[in-house]
Amino acid sequence: MKKFLLFTALTGVILAFIALATAYYKLVNFESLKLSNTQAVSLEVEDGSNLYRVKKQLSKYSEIDSLGFKLWLKLNPEYSSIQAGLYELPPQSLVVDLIKMVNAGEVKQFSITLVEGQTFAQWISQLKSSENLNNDLGTVADLYELLTNNQGFCANEYRSLEGCLLPNTYHYTYKQNMSSIIQRAYSSMEALLESAWHKRFVDVPLKNQYEVLILASIVEKETAVDAERAEIAGVFTNRLNANMRLQTDPTVIYGIGDSYDGNITRKHLRQATPYNTYVIKGLPITPIAMASELSINATLQPSLTDAFYFVASGEGGHVFSTNLEEHNRAVRAYLKKLKEEK
Repeated sequence: MKKFLLFTALTGVILAFIALATAYYKLVNFESLKLSNTQAVSLEVEDGSNLYRVKKQLSKYSEIDSLGFKLWLKLNPEYSSIQAGLYELPPQSLVVDLIKMVNAGEVKQFSITLVEGQTFAQWISQLKSSENLNNDLGTVADLYELLTNNQGFCANEYRSLEGCLLPNTYHYTYKQNMSSIIQRAYSSMEALLESAWHKRFVDVPLKNQYEVLILASIVEKETAVDAERAEIAGVFTNRLNANMRLQTDPTVIYGIGDSYDGNITRKHLRQATPYNTYVIKGLPITPIAMASELSINATLQPSLTDAFYFVASGEGGHVFSTNLEEHNRAVRAYLKKLKEEK
């Protein structure tokens, strides 16, 4: 009887040892387990999901032992909670590292670059073309109300958001609302304008920050050469101070709208629109594009120039003139250069 009891006890110890060894083996194996993917793949964790469902998703790339998983989780309960979102799984990552990633909410980051010189409509089209964003924009009127509440730097009677957003690269997460990016671009422009406005030259003929956006958008469309922005802003400043028409083609093109086919005609120059600065005096009614920080700063701190005219040089920049005679010579030289190139 004693021998039997001793045998039974010994058997129990051995079985317990085997179970313990097996559990330890599975735990160690789980901690060193890697996914089999050879390139980065995406993992979408939906709202309401749990770690066991994530384990099931990861099983597509590796055979995950349930006992090893449960033992590891028992020893590391702080990683049992997870956060929804889209995650990027690097090639052959450790499963435990991915669990920690999902626990910490280290979701995949996306970015979109909203370019200066483009219009609000072009930006909206770009945002809507992204499959990784949630389209919650509604109408332009809805957005205007959301952003301005009919007050602030962008408040205008036309309820336009043209020119009121700051060009930049904006980062976001999977299925983030499009409106959140628009709001960040609006807030960024608000902060920039507030700072730049206090540094403006005292004789700048602009009554408020909205007029800054209007003139800066014209400067933006007239040149891509950074060194010229302040000079061009200086020309427009001189014209405004002299009560001269701005006579700038980009405003005509904006006023034409979708019917513009790439060529400005005499008829276009005579067409009465609230944007045609060959017809109206002063500024158009709204900005014509999104202006960069460089153009805004140039508009508020223009070059102190005697120039009233400029025309393309044909080499990427412009030729500036102080009087109409010089300007006409520069125009003839530019047209001659174009003809020779053709």
